[in-house]
Amino acid sequence: MSGWDGIDEFVAVAETGGFSTAAEHLRVSSSRVSRQVARLEDRLKARLFYRTTRRVALTEAGRLLLERFRGLAEERDEALRAVGERDDVPRGLLRMTCPTAYGDLFVVPLVNDFLERHPDLRVEMTLSNHMLDLVRDGVDLAVRLGRMADSGQVATRIAPRVLHLCAAPAYLERRGTPLTLGDLANHDCVIGTSELWTFDDRGEGGGTDWHFRPRGRFQCNSGHAVLDAALRGFGLCQLPDYYVREPIREGRLVSLLPDHRPPNTEVWAVYPQAGHVPAKVRMMIRHLRQGLASRPEYR
Repeated sequence: MSGWDGIDEFVAVAETGGFSTAAEHLRVSSSRVSRQVARLEDRLKARLFYRTTRRVALTEAGRLLLERFRGLAEERDEALRAVGERDDVPRGLLRMTCPTAYGDLFVVPLVNDFLERHPDLRVEMTLSNHMLDLVRDGVDLAVRLGRMADSGQVATRIAPRVLHLCAAPAYLERRGTPLTLGDLANHDCVIGTSELWTFDDRGEGGGTDWHFRPRGRFQCNSGHAVLDAALRGFGLCQLPDYYVREPIREGRLVSLLPDHRPPNTEVWAVYPQAGHVPAKVRMMIRHLRQGLASRPEYR
């Protein structure tokens, strides 16, 4: 008899509240769960559960052992995963999330390229502008834009991202060029997904973020749509560099207030805090970083 016999069954019964539910969780028969727990109790010479026809409850000895057994099982599984992934072959299911427009344009093509190279991997990708809870929603890897809050998760930078305040020359000829942050209140704006624009106000003596609520005739959650409206002279826009680099270079847009661009707006790969990072997560992050660096928008 192995020293591990009965531990998984005991933990499953304690966490699910019953022998039949534990059996379903472990995908074994109820009789096996009952037998393994009984053998564990005999080996320990202690009763671990109070059993009635309606419920199962931990005894004092059971409560004492539960956390220790959980830790043992997690360390064992972690060691097995580490050894199983020593050859750095991504396999199994990788759940990912990314903002919609950025995912469509940049991330999804790179993910599909990664899948072509690794046939043992499956990916479930959720494109959403709503920030998912990685632990609650079972997400292995998120691509996020902008500043990272201290969430207890691991964030690693995978690409630069600079926000530009821009306008078409025809609009500036008609309405004038804003020279200070205070001038923005006198201008029409083309609005994207953010209802507040953030700027660095160090040039105005503050050294902190300065927020502005844009107003205008057009709002859309597509960066390409915002860019088109700005090029038509509808107003000021605030867009990442990969949308506006070429129009600025060609003179179709003018970059404004460069000293007030908000800092720390990079692209991040975020994953739940864990002692061992699975090969599928590590290798996908590396692939995304290398792939984004090779995109013409980032050169």
